Formats: sequence, structure tokens, C-alpha cells
Amino acid sequence: MEKISLLGIFISSIFVNNIILMRFLGLCSFFGVSNKFSSALGMSAAVFFVMNLAAVVSWLLYNYVLLPLNLEFLKIIVFILIISSLVQLVELFMKKVLPALFKALGIYLPLITTNCAILAVAFLIVDYQYNLLQTVVFSSGTAIGYTLAIILFSSIREKLELAPLPNAVKGYGIVFVTSALMSLSFMGFIGLFGF
Repeated sequence: MEKISLLGIFISSIFVNNIILMRFLGLCSFFGVSNKFSSALGMSAAVFFVMNLAAVVSWLLYNYVLLPLNLEFLKIIVFILIISSLVQLVELFMKKVLPALFKALGIYLPLITTNCAILAVAFLIVDYQYNLLQTVVFSSGTAIGYTLAIILFSSIREKLELAPLPNAVKGYGIVFVTSALMSLSFMGFIGLFGF
């Protein structure tokens, strides 16, 4: 693997390899929670916390437990257990401290457990053979990229609710067209940053 700078990892994970708009992972929460800005902000905060903590804990367990004991084949189970445990912590915290947001997120909060974006980050840090610092930078950048995509999309969806649209494209029709256009616009970052 060629050496890439921390800034390169960070910028690339936000824009060039955006987890939602370029890798198309985490779309369930992207489409389900992005109809209101407040819900999107709450979901992105929960994903940010779970993604970063899961990446660090996964890296530590993989490198200091699974590899030395030749148990790499258990990484799927271990990573899912880590993510589900962290989601339970986030749920308990939100239920106690932020009950309105907990209610607004509804079923999408437990779905973070199966959010393939978070699981993908755990696998990518292993595949890319990142060290702990690179893991933190990559997971933070990926979480920021997720936040950027869902916040932009929720802002656009709120504006589209008020727009005079033909009945044929109202609802999820315009949502899918908008997300496709956002994805196409993010493809321009590939040439801009040269990654």
C-alpha cells in the first residue's frame, strides 16, 4: 500500500470516498432520517460517536487480540458485537438525556447497529492496514462525510417540501433524483483532489 498523508486520508474520506454519496453505504438512515434537519443532525451525531468509537475498539481488538491468536476469521462477529454494544449505549444516553430526539429517530437509531457504513469503516481500517492514528483520522473523516451528506440532503429535502413540483416526482421520486445529483456532484472531487 502506498503511503498517504493524514490530511489525504481525512480529505479523501470526506469528499472523494464519501461513505454515502460515493460508496453508497448507510443509505437506509440517509433516506429515512433526512426529511428533517433536526433528525439528520441527531442521527449524524449518533453515527459520528458510534463510528469513531467502533473503529478504535475494532482496531485495538483486531490487532491485539484477533491477530496474535490467529482468530482473524472472527472479525465479522467481533465488529458487529462492538457496534451493537455502542449503539445500546447511545440509545440509553439519548433516551435519558434527549428523549425528543430519541423519539424522532425512532427505528433508525437501533438500525445504526446494522448500518453498513459503520461496519465498512471497521473492515476498511483492517484492509488498508491503518495504524491507530490513521484509523482515528479515517473514521472521523468518514463520519464528517456522512454528516455533510445527510445535513445537505435534509436541507434540500426541507426546501423541496415547499417547492411546487408535479405529482409524478413528489415524495421519493424527487428524493432519489436529488440524491443522484448530489452523488454526481461529489464525483467532481475525484479530479479536484487527485486521489
